[in-house]
Amino acid sequence: SRQAKAAIRPAPSAAYEKIIEEASGIYRVETGLVKAVIRAESDFNPAAVSHKGALGLMQLMPDTATLMQVGDPFDPVENVLGGTRYLAQLLRRFNGDKILALAAYNAGPEKVEMYRGVPPYAETKMYVRKVMEYYKVYGRK
Repeated sequence: SRQAKAAIRPAPSAAYEKIIEEASGIYRVETGLVKAVIRAESDFNPAAVSHKGALGLMQLMPDTATLMQVGDPFDPVENVLGGTRYLAQLLRRFNGDKILALAAYNAGPEKVEMYRGVPPYAETKMYVRKVMEYYKVYGRK
């Protein structure tokens, strides 16, 4: 049965535990938040590609990947390092406000600044809510 298979399969985050811990340490972003973003973005699928062209575990847009010096967005190590670095920059830009940083991760920082808060896009509002739910699950470590 599918449930039995799911039960014996390790948590998808386990495969990336080491790199998530490392990236979190380097860029000082909570591991729980990084995991929550990965879960919401790609459900831990390193080969994920969105309809908008976002790539890999943390669904980096090609321009963001380049900016974060990610050579291969499908390489989990490079992707998590780049995505976490970007998340750290957004957290700094929005004074540690997770809600605004996540909205910026989804819609772009310019939009968050323009609307002075979470942009009024259904997708962005849902994204922020989803990540924060996962964040509770993964713990505030």
